[in-house]
Amino acid sequence: MRVLAIDTALAACAAAVLDTVQGGMLAQETLGMVRGHAEALMPLIQRVMERAGLAFAHLDRIAVTTGPGSFTGLRVGIAAARGIALAAGKPAIGLTTLAAFAAPLISADQTVPVVTAVDARHDHVYLQIFGPGGRTLVAPRLASLRDAVQRAAASGAPRLTGNAAELLAAAWPAGEPPPAALAQAAAPDIAWVARLGAAAETTGAPVKPFYLRAPDAQPQDAAQLPRR
Repeated sequence: MRVLAIDTALAACAAAVLDTVQGGMLAQETLGMVRGHAEALMPLIQRVMERAGLAFAHLDRIAVTTGPGSFTGLRVGIAAARGIALAAGKPAIGLTTLAAFAAPLISADQTVPVVTAVDARHDHVYLQIFGPGGRTLVAPRLASLRDAVQRAAASGAPRLTGNAAELLAAAWPAGEPPPAALAQAAAPDIAWVARLGAAAETTGAPVKPFYLRAPDAQPQDAAQLPRR
């Protein structure tokens, strides 16, 4: 299976091409950035496809991170994935950033819980906790930092990952077993986004952003001019 993976959800613009049958990871590139994904993504995808030696028609599916993450970044990646999928006649697969962060840790050891935390600002995080075998113990949610730490500590001595892993570690309750490991990262590894994309089941449903809260920016109804 040939998968094009795309990630613009957080502080990176990344793409990779995975061939599960022939050569593993054929090409990948990651650019660290907080803004500018819209301008950087399509040239980056073109470079990765050229290095992989493939045309879009040779792909079997397109995988893209759907959030939680930057509202603007998510829309950039998802729009690109849906456009390429439509043009190539291939399915698009959506994957959460929470699962993408956790995947390499679960693959390395399925017996120790994994806590994924993405910074939601204002002392909140997007949280998911995975138990043995990658089973979800705490479903994705927006949580206060205090609540997230309590839930994480209740799972034992878990491994922490995500771009807010250090926030959780710094607020860890005294007297509780400390985290078994800390894997702070600004964005998921694009290679694991590709691997998850290859393993995921296709549903046929359009890829949509995975929002766990409403956008910060809201329409200013009070500032609208009255209609005549």
